[in-house]
Amino acid sequence: MAEMGIYETMRTLRAVRRLRPDAIPDDVLRRVLEAATWAPTGGNVQPWRMVVVKDRALKEPLGKLYNERWIAYSKQYRGAIPASAPAEVRARAERTLAAGDYLGAHFGETPVVAVFCFNPKNMAITDAKQDRVSVVGGGSVYTAVENLLLACRAEGLGCVLTTLLCECEPEVRKLLSIPDPWYTAAAIPIGYPVGRGHGPLIRRPVEQLAYLDTWGKQI
Repeated sequence: MAEMGIYETMRTLRAVRRLRPDAIPDDVLRRVLEAATWAPTGGNVQPWRMVVVKDRALKEPLGKLYNERWIAYSKQYRGAIPASAPAEVRARAERTLAAGDYLGAHFGETPVVAVFCFNPKNMAITDAKQDRVSVVGGGSVYTAVENLLLACRAEGLGCVLTTLLCECEPEVRKLLSIPDPWYTAAAIPIGYPVGRGHGPLIRRPVEQLAYLDTWGKQI
């Protein structure tokens, strides 16, 4: 497959939730996994590991756990869509939810699920004492996740970052024999897309997300 430019790869990296059960060639999967290892981490410690789940006997119970949580989450999501929202906005939300329903129903059939794990003992969690949710430690994990997602896009594979399985972390750790002091940060279902897959994104423009020098100052 011809290499994609990095900007084109990022510009078209959609969350693809409809995946075919077709196997991923070993060489393709190896390239995707290797891309994750290139991600920068604090002190180059790489405080993450991946459990690359291909065994259907493990994927099916993961899928059951995921779908149970997706059903509960999607009910809340649907209920949060304002009745006054424009028809286009509601239709877009319903398309996203329908794709999520598909993933939930077929999670166990996904060719590969990459479960990212982290070791907090190897992280410099510099915001741990702040009076808010800590996010800094994840910075040394999610760079690898993003590298994996970008590599999947370049290889023509569909993928999506999911975290619902973190709600049932004890069950996932037991199922995959994840030892202390390792915990879960994300699960990435990977497979070839059903239909179109990746394509142009809908995102807010720079002017709404970036400020110049001080908060609120137009860039």
